Amino acid sequence: MVESRTSTSRRLRIGSLAAAGLLLASIAAPGGAQATPRLAVEPATVDTAAAALGVDEISSSPNLRQIANLPKQAPFDTENAYGTDMAFQGPFAYVGNYNGFTIYNIANASSPKIMSQVSCPGSQNDVSVYGDLLFLSTDSSRSDDSCDSHSQSAAVKESWEGIKVFDVSDPANPRYIKSVETDCGSHTHTLVPAKDGGSVYLYVSSYSPAAAFPDCQPPHDSISIVKVPLDTPTDAAVVATPNLFPDGGYPGRPGGSATTGCHDITAYPGKDLAAGACMGDGILMDISNREAPRVINQVRDTVNFAFWHSATFNNTGTKVVFTDELGGGGAATCNTAVGPNRGADAIYDITGSGDARTMVFRSYYKIPRGNADTENCVAHNGSLIPVPGRDIMVQAWYQGGISVWDFTDSANPKEIGYWERGPLSDSRLVLGGAWSSYYYNGHIYSSDIQKGLDVVEIDQASIPGAKTRHYNRLNVQTQPDYRD
Repeated sequence: MVESRTSTSRRLRIGSLAAAGLLLASIAAPGGAQATPRLAVEPATVDTAAAALGVDEISSSPNLRQIANLPKQAPFDTENAYGTDMAFQGPFAYVGNYNGFTIYNIANASSPKIMSQVSCPGSQNDVSVYGDLLFLSTDSSRSDDSCDSHSQSAAVKESWEGIKVFDVSDPANPRYIKSVETDCGSHTHTLVPAKDGGSVYLYVSSYSPAAAFPDCQPPHDSISIVKVPLDTPTDAAVVATPNLFPDGGYPGRPGGSATTGCHDITAYPGKDLAAGACMGDGILMDISNREAPRVINQVRDTVNFAFWHSATFNNTGTKVVFTDELGGGGAATCNTAVGPNRGADAIYDITGSGDARTMVFRSYYKIPRGNADTENCVAHNGSLIPVPGRDIMVQAWYQGGISVWDFTDSANPKEIGYWERGPLSDSRLVLGGAWSSYYYNGHIYSSDIQKGLDVVEIDQASIPGAKTRHYNRLNVQTQPDYRD
């Protein structure tokens, strides 16, 4: 979700990009970045019946079926306690919330159970897990690094934002053991194991600097890299802050964000690659030196993309899907007025080899169902479904629900399954819907901002191979190889 830093804290930016996201003429991309070709705008092909769903009414394709929902539990059961990102390890799902995080036992997918909840306010509380350690991103300016902190202006030098580390060796009793402050906080982070196996690195993405913020000074064209020794995690510290945009990044336009940092990074450690979604830029990086990632290619969409939000490689590392979070996640953009090319995914083929690799635009993908004006809907977090020989992804679209789509032919992506709820309200836009929808060991798990944890079953006959791959651990932004 897009947020903007203010003089008091980070606050939701609801609909600001949607209002400004008008199609503009294609312009040359400065700094050597490749501009995406403009596509002719056509009316979106939508299922208008989907837009007419009643409040909380369920609609789905025949090959997806909900088998469980576990609602948010107190104290995370208020409208402003937004459910966020997820990570998995063994029989457990770790789910962030603006008020902390929850550990679920998902050994029985049709009957998930809460092991523990940790109250620790601080948006977005994105999570990753590795062995006995859980990492939590704090991207709201706090009075201190404790879980009892309160919101405090980023203009106060003593304010804190960054990474929190928990010991989750006992899932019923997590322990907070360490904090690491990072410049401009930690909107998201990406876990990258060290090649020697002794440490993990966290690539911390953050943005929106201001001259008034002592710990978030412009231009902030960098990420923070935190090294965590696995044997002594309390020694975790920032070891590098590489500048990814020495040219300053995309300068912005009406309806298109300037680059002042990154929103999210997906690493593919097995291929020494990473893809960064950095507000106004999409980048491909060589991460063979974990402490010194290098940008080897940079692309921009100066027509349709408003905010480069996240990225997903295909299994062979020959394609990358970038998402555009038009409207910051808080606007109704899945409709004919916005059309099929904005608030969508963009699929790029990766051509060439080594430092000569380039990303070449092939097509956009957007869900083909219309949503009501009271439903925030835009491309958001998803993961590959590991089907050998095909490129299939499951993806969250906020109140647009869950989409399963095939981009094996990168120029002609198509939806092959969906599951969604009707609006939370038929009279006002309530921020909600699927934040993250991920495949893990035969099922789709979805963190719904308001409704809690959803579990969806995949019909094996319609997507052959979708239930055959099992992981011991899955941090989606640390992309595994099917062969691992």
